[in-house]
Amino acid sequence: MTATPVQTAATAVAVVFLAVGVMGFIPGITTDFSEIQFASHESEAMLLGIFQVSVLHNIVHLLFGLVGLFMGRSYAGARNFLIWGGAVYAVLWLYGLFVDEDSTANFVPMNAADDWLHLVLAIGMVSLGVLLGRTPRRAPGAGQD
Repeated sequence: MTATPVQTAATAVAVVFLAVGVMGFIPGITTDFSEIQFASHESEAMLLGIFQVSVLHNIVHLLFGLVGLFMGRSYAGARNFLIWGGAVYAVLWLYGLFVDEDSTANFVPMNAADDWLHLVLAIGMVSLGVLLGRTPRRAPGAGQD
C-alpha cells in the first residue's frame, strides 16, 4: 500500500522528533551536557548550543516521535498527529510566553529559542495536516461507468 502525502509528512516529522530526542543525549551535539537535569529550568544543557533541554524534554521528543510513527500508519492518524500535535505545540508556545524561564513552572525546561521553535512547529504541523489531509474531490461523473 502506498503512503498518502499526509502519511509521508507525519512520518518525516516523527523521524525528526526521534532524531532530536536522540541528539539531546549526545554530548557535543548538546553543549554543557554535564549540566543536564532530569527536569527543571536549572538544566543548562543546550541542544545545538541553542535550545535548552533536559532528560524529560528529550524523552518527550522521543515519545512524540514514536506516537507520530504509529499514527502515521493510517491516513486519519497521520492527519490527527499533525493537526493535534501542532495544537499541542501552539499551547507550548503560549506557555513559554507566559511562564518565566526561571520559574519552577518551567519544568520541561524551555528558553526563548524553544518558544519560537514551538510556534514554527505549530504552524508547520497544522498546515501540513490541513493541506495534505484534505480528501480529494472527485470530478462530476468520475468513477461512474
